[in-house]
Amino acid sequence: MNTLTSIDPTGNDAPATDEGHDLALLRLGQHLKAQNYRFVTVTPLTHQRVNQREENRKARSLRDVFGWSRPFEGDLLAQEQLEALLDSGILRAHAGLWASEVRWSSLEDLLLVHSGFPTVAHDSVFFGPDSYRFAQAIEEHLQTSLHTIRTAVDVGCGSGVGAILIARARRDAQVLAVDINPTALRFTAVNAALAATENVSAYHSDILAGTTGEFDLIVANPPYMQDTQQRAYRHGGEQLGSQLSVRILAQSIERLTPGGSLVLYTGAPSVEGVDLFLEQAKPLVDTPDFAWSYREMDPDVFGEELETPTYRDAERIAAVVLTVTRVG
Repeated sequence: MNTLTSIDPTGNDAPATDEGHDLALLRLGQHLKAQNYRFVTVTPLTHQRVNQREENRKARSLRDVFGWSRPFEGDLLAQEQLEALLDSGILRAHAGLWASEVRWSSLEDLLLVHSGFPTVAHDSVFFGPDSYRFAQAIEEHLQTSLHTIRTAVDVGCGSGVGAILIARARRDAQVLAVDINPTALRFTAVNAALAATENVSAYHSDILAGTTGEFDLIVANPPYMQDTQQRAYRHGGEQLGSQLSVRILAQSIERLTPGGSLVLYTGAPSVEGVDLFLEQAKPLVDTPDFAWSYREMDPDVFGEELETPTYRDAERIAAVVLTVTRVG
């Protein structure tokens, strides 16, 4: 069952030192839902371009504050609400105005909290176009798979979108949301509570190291860029960011029940026509023990990265879905 207490990085329940902050987040989410708030989160580059327009320098609505992360004047919120959000640390002072530390994004009828723009802190929790594609991959699998799901896990859960989608579709399943980032675990708990998915539990785990047993479904949307700052929400390791995805694949396929599946949404960099992720993944799954499929959801994402020295040899980065099912 999800709770709004803090999650200790060791994996143990910690004193609820951030409980007030997280309860305030939950109440804010409830308020935004009651106001029919909706916001589709775009890429960071699009976000930046839209916010740089002169007329967008200051917020005029709740979408501007909690979607576009624009600074605002105090009269945009009721005084009592403004003071409560300031006291909880959700709002901060910004150049004589106020600004939100978090964003709220819509996914179908869900509302999900994640980090404000720009996501520069090492413990940032990212949500964006990848999250929508990840959700699509999960929903397609749930609609087509006949395998009973009793246990599931969302690896590197971030805002918890994968875990919440599974938990809503399979109310009898026990769904874990695991991450190495305590902020992600707290945001996941808030989002799960707002979605009324009581069968989601958030735990600290480096991939699956902090879990036991086998799973009927494992999903993951890991960071897949090679980030020079090695920020946890963005850095996918060596091999142009594909290293972490390969680690998740290797650990996950060993923990699948017979008939269980891994749905891995990630980025695949290509160098001279060679898909670096698939080149590493194929030897792990192309065996009699597994059935697998692989497809590109988008052939060209984060093209601006090709201008950086790290990606000087890359031709493109594709958004891909690898689905692996244990035979038996």
